[in-house]
Amino acid sequence: MGSIVSRLPAEFWTVRYDGARFPGSAAVAARPGLDGGANCQLFAYAVLRHFGLAPPPLRSSDLWADTESTVRVPAARPLDLVLYHSSPDPYGAHVAVHAGDDALLHLCAEVGRPVVWSPAEFAARDRYRVRLGAKRVLALPGAGKPGA
Repeated sequence: MGSIVSRLPAEFWTVRYDGARFPGSAAVAARPGLDGGANCQLFAYAVLRHFGLAPPPLRSSDLWADTESTVRVPAARPLDLVLYHSSPDPYGAHVAVHAGDDALLHLCAEVGRPVVWSPAEFAARDRYRVRLGAKRVLALPGAGKPGA
């Protein structure tokens, strides 16, 4: 966990949750970046970009269905995206970043700022009780090498 979490710049830890700031939203188009807040997807994608990956700006169900930029993996490793929801339906699923060991870095409305939880902490909450699975961002030309 330490390598990814400890290598994030301080500004990542002050991002506030804002459900209106999601990939493709008018709010993000008007004010890109994390300064205005983010939802789980926008935050997770910014973390991956910090480490040299180029995640597609997809909403949860589109991310889960994507086969061009990401691939489903049976076991998550650091910098994979892990999706959680209250049901097996990927629409509206929550996105976290696997940070190593049993650590999942994410931004959620419940806490309001970035936090690291274990899989058990997700499972203990009704809205996150179903782990849909993990997605790995594929190395894209010009994306650079992952830093983890």
